Amino acid sequence: MTIAFTPSETAPVESVASLASGSFVPAEPAEPADSADSVVPVMAEEPEFWEPSASEPQAVQDGDDEADTDGHADEEHDPVVVRDAHDFGVYARTGGWAFALKVARSVRPGGQAAEGTARTKVSAKAFARLAGCSPERVMRYYRAWDMAADDGLVPQFEVLVPGADIELPEADVWLSYYTSRNSASSVRGQAITAAAEAEGIRPTKALEVAENPTALRAAILADPGTAEAARGALLDRMKEDPALQTEMARAIARTDDLKKAVASEAKAADRIGYVRQIVENGQIKTPAGQTVEAPAELRAEAERHLSLLDELDDSEEAGEWAGEAYDAVKGLVAKAVEEDPALRVQERRTKFYNSLQKATKVFEELTLDEVMEEDIYEADMLQRLEALQEAIGTCISALRKATTTP
Repeated sequence: MTIAFTPSETAPVESVASLASGSFVPAEPAEPADSADSVVPVMAEEPEFWEPSASEPQAVQDGDDEADTDGHADEEHDPVVVRDAHDFGVYARTGGWAFALKVARSVRPGGQAAEGTARTKVSAKAFARLAGCSPERVMRYYRAWDMAADDGLVPQFEVLVPGADIELPEADVWLSYYTSRNSASSVRGQAITAAAEAEGIRPTKALEVAENPTALRAAILADPGTAEAARGALLDRMKEDPALQTEMARAIARTDDLKKAVASEAKAADRIGYVRQIVENGQIKTPAGQTVEAPAELRAEAERHLSLLDELDDSEEAGEWAGEAYDAVKGLVAKAVEEDPALRVQERRTKFYNSLQKATKVFEELTLDEVMEEDIYEADMLQRLEALQEAIGTCISALRKATTTP
């Protein structure tokens, strides 16, 4: 598609100055304007370049004009209205490229040599002053054109002269090169832009949110959907950010309600894991810590409970269901141990041995040297040790008797 801009009869700088008038600035022809004559409108409320909305209706399309409801041809309308309609059509098709062309053909940033046709170009600061906007905004259009030129989408600045017209890209391509936010050029802004593109959204939206954390906080506090999105994003970030993990853990540990909630969820997760292990590995862990094959009845019951747990929605509390599944499976495990004589004997032997190991470790940790050096002795200490000695003697006698019994 070729979009032609007829050079103004006035000097290039004078045509640029018309952008700052705050209203539509048409030429003063005696006859209705030809469709190729284009004066780009500037909104009165916004002295800077008008940016198109992503949802801007494509009101004027080649070969797709709606029927004139008044039944009159264009030439019978007010010439100013006709010119506005033509200008709107150009902008609907080209978007920000229409303004970027004006910058590209009229601006020569400081430091560039003023040679040849570039002598008539002005600095970004001068152009901004004439347009009634900031130099930074002008340079954002300049940089957008520069990136598009590097990609071969538009000509380089050097071949453009004030008033030159060229074929412009489609409007929807413009947002791929232009960003209206200053933060986009920073390292932080570049990271946000890359993340937004990966998520399939416009970088300007993500940058706007990043520049207004108070608004983000308000949205999270007021809207459950926003809070859920924030939660998911934080969890994803914590996977690769150990410092954030530490900060979140510290914040939870210092908040009693959150600490209790974490403990409750951890308990439920452990119970679900116990049931899942039986289903996936086909083994059970006895109370004494033995690992043996799970009976078919027990495994089937574990599968039934696990399927119920897996069907729960994210919004449903799993704690009660996990407790029910755990209790049911634990009961079947105890039953399986009691019904198998060999397993029952081994279970009791393991349990006794575990208790003996614990008692031995505790007694070995007693430091008798401190008793002798410090005045910490009390009568009940000796009584407890004598009772323990008697219990150990009874236990030894029982074990000796068991070893001599045929």
